[in-house]
Amino acid sequence: MTTHNDCVVLVESVSHALGAEKIIKDAGIGCKLIHVPRHLSSDCGICLRFRAEDRQRVETLLRGKLHFFEIKLL
Repeated sequence: MTTHNDCVVLVESVSHALGAEKIIKDAGIGCKLIHVPRHLSSDCGICLRFRAEDRQRVETLLRGKLHFFEIKLL
């Protein structure tokens, strides 16, 4: 059962995932690196999970800092 309480940031590479993690954690937002869920597609096998309520803030933080990213609800 999915409750849509979390989102993930999909990125192109592990280095982008690590960079996104640093940006988000430095802003005081909780997040965790996880394997990309099977129902989602990504060039990288790692994504960043965070609370859905932080989605707008995460998107604002990452815009212009990562070459490509996509945020999806879990």
